[in-house]
Amino acid sequence: MRASIPGFDYQRVTVADGVALNVAVGGAGSPIVLLHGFPQTHLMWRHVAADLAADHTVLVPDLRGYGDSDKPADTGGHTYSKRTMAADIVALASAFGHERFALAGHDRGSLVAFRAGLEHPRAISHLALLDTFPTVNMWEVLHGRAAAVGFHLYLTAQPPGLPEQMIGASADAFFGHFLDIWTNDPAAIPAEIRAAYLAASRRAVPSIVADLRASANIDLEHDQADRAAGARLSMPVTTIQQDWGAALGFDAESLWRAWAPDLENLTVRCGHFMAEEAPAEIIGALRGLLAREPVGQPVV
Repeated sequence: MRASIPGFDYQRVTVADGVALNVAVGGAGSPIVLLHGFPQTHLMWRHVAADLAADHTVLVPDLRGYGDSDKPADTGGHTYSKRTMAADIVALASAFGHERFALAGHDRGSLVAFRAGLEHPRAISHLALLDTFPTVNMWEVLHGRAAAVGFHLYLTAQPPGLPEQMIGASADAFFGHFLDIWTNDPAAIPAEIRAAYLAASRRAVPSIVADLRASANIDLEHDQADRAAGARLSMPVTTIQQDWGAALGFDAESLWRAWAPDLENLTVRCGHFMAEEAPAEIIGALRGLLAREPVGQPVV
């Protein structure tokens, strides 16, 4: 029996031609969608989702290419662009009758959420971005010895073939490495959840590589174009991160404020997998975000 979020129902929802997402659905009230990161699945939100479901409708999908969602072959480099994946999430919410919803993303899911906030401002009422930066900023701050933390981004940026072969040959060791080194509290990811993450990632090597490869190509191009055009997130935004800005030598809050004028920036003392290591703090931050009133009207 596969791990699941207790009390949530599971559905498969078609969001694009030939692409259906696996989604856990629970609660009732104003909607919020929670997007997972790498190398995880929707299960990373299990603690947070259960709490929010007390007074919100909570949708927790596996992103395309991950978990039990469909994994289309990458064609032309756009299949796993964050633009495409953001459109998936807007279509998913719409399928449940939610044309406007709050959105929170962690890691890769944060990049999808960021793109959704830029391109679908009328759909996104509130936005939370956990432990990541826009792609254009990420490539700028990763340099020198500090860039070793993102070695997988350089590996998967290579043309198709070698990265998939190398990772696929030792998938559990590769994905397990990140679960180990990015976690301050190993008990936060119990054995059955770790096994679920590894099994899901093992089945999804080509699509996960395609998602990561997009960050060195089409996602970077989209971010560069938006920054040059002065694009901004128009909704209330909360960014949450580890205390890694000082270690890498940049001011994370200033970086984010350039994109999000209505910003609250928070730092938590835990590892990367903060929804599992510090769920009470993440729940508090999300509830605080949902209580904020949008300033002005969303822009097209």
